[in-house]
Amino acid sequence: MKRNISQFIILIGISFLVSCGSLKERNLIRLESNPEASKLTDSGHIRKVLYSQFNDWQGVPYKQGGLSQHGIDCSGFVHLTFKSKFGLYLPRTTTMQSRLGKEIRRDDLRTGDLVFFRTSSTSNHVGIYLEKNKFLHASQKKGITISRLDNIYWKSNYWKSVRI
Repeated sequence: MKRNISQFIILIGISFLVSCGSLKERNLIRLESNPEASKLTDSGHIRKVLYSQFNDWQGVPYKQGGLSQHGIDCSGFVHLTFKSKFGLYLPRTTTMQSRLGKEIRRDDLRTGDLVFFRTSSTSNHVGIYLEKNKFLHASQKKGITISRLDNIYWKSNYWKSVRI
């Protein structure tokens, strides 16, 4: 009897470890209890919040791996913006963020969609679409800034867009 119970407990433990180990970060979008989260379908509200975020962070320098106003990288800025402004916890890395939501055509972009770029063979970049071909992001040269999708650099490196 004790042997059967021990085997059962070991089996349950192994099942738990295997199932937890198979979770993928790309499926993790957690909604916090934040009143702003309920307004995620109002593009006017989202736009206002994103421009406010830009005003608070404008010029903060780019810093690989940074997560503060002393320095921040592109995926960190997206991560913190969605967390603080909309109560959504997105993954921390550009690669994992690119696996979220639904891929959409560039022509179908709406305020708050994520835009991705392949900036080198080993590096990707992410920003948040605002309106009228503009997106908010952490630039290596300018820090937190607003750029245009039709800029020759961003246009030639455009990869895809995702709606969360």
